[in-house]
Amino acid sequence: MRYWLIALLALALPPRPGIAASPELLNGIVAIVNDTVITENEARDYIEPVIDFLKQQHRNDPKTFQEQAMKAYRDGLNQLIDRKLMLDDFKKSGFNLPERFIEDFVQERIREQYGDRSRLIKTLEERGRSFADFRKEIREQFIVEQMQNFHISSAIIISPADIERYYREHIKDFRLPDQIKLSMIVLNKQEGGDNTGVERLAAELLKKIRDGADFAEMANIYSEGSQRTEGGDWGWIEPKVLRAELAKAASLLKAGEVGEVINTPDSAYIMRVDKIRIAHVRPLSEVRDEIEKNLKAEERKRLQDQYVAKLRKKAFIRFF
Repeated sequence: MRYWLIALLALALPPRPGIAASPELLNGIVAIVNDTVITENEARDYIEPVIDFLKQQHRNDPKTFQEQAMKAYRDGLNQLIDRKLMLDDFKKSGFNLPERFIEDFVQERIREQYGDRSRLIKTLEERGRSFADFRKEIREQFIVEQMQNFHISSAIIISPADIERYYREHIKDFRLPDQIKLSMIVLNKQEGGDNTGVERLAAELLKKIRDGADFAEMANIYSEGSQRTEGGDWGWIEPKVLRAELAKAASLLKAGEVGEVINTPDSAYIMRVDKIRIAHVRPLSEVRDEIEKNLKAEERKRLQDQYVAKLRKKAFIRFF
């Protein structure tokens, strides 16, 4: 395992008696890919953001962090090797990209990721990197994307027959259970307190709604539920996910109906069932784009693996 990764893991694991972690990070060679080297710093810059994320995600579980960090290191290093192989293939294929294309791509990335050049420079300085490093990285990203488009994306063809076959073979994935489109106003109660005011307000709001007041407007003003800003709209849900009192009340309502106030120990609810959808299988016309997207993703991965395997078969790769 590389020194920098050991140092990161040491932050999450209790130190062993008598062993002090060295703060030095050597810029040694991690791997050689044909005539190109992958350095310690390059691997660290590429993989460390993932390691940092895992460290936060598993900060209370050092063992899981160590396992996930090791996997992230292996995966990241292999991704770097694949990247070097595609850059090598670009050179050997004799392709040429006008610098103006690269410059446009660099400026687009600056706008997308940093907003402007001054903010980029400040961020790079904080990370100890130069603009030349950034430009080189973006240039390589552009080349890799073009090689993937040339060898992979352009070869992806999904026919209507492929989509129909997938639909038939995965029909169970397109079955939907009974669902209701629900809107609710939630008024929270105080634990152990006098909540007659809350229940009185709920009754008054229900009367206003039944007299013609807009449900969404009332929700925006009075509701304390997480869907307040959406006018109390819960979207499409399965009744079984609701607490028992709410599920029972929803089952008694027809589409468009507003029920009585539902009082529970912690809240008062006003519920409206907007629409009802009986269990059914989503038709092919509704899921065609979704299936095509899934099939393209699967085919892209297959072709990517095939392309990289071909490059690796001809390459000299050595790990350190």
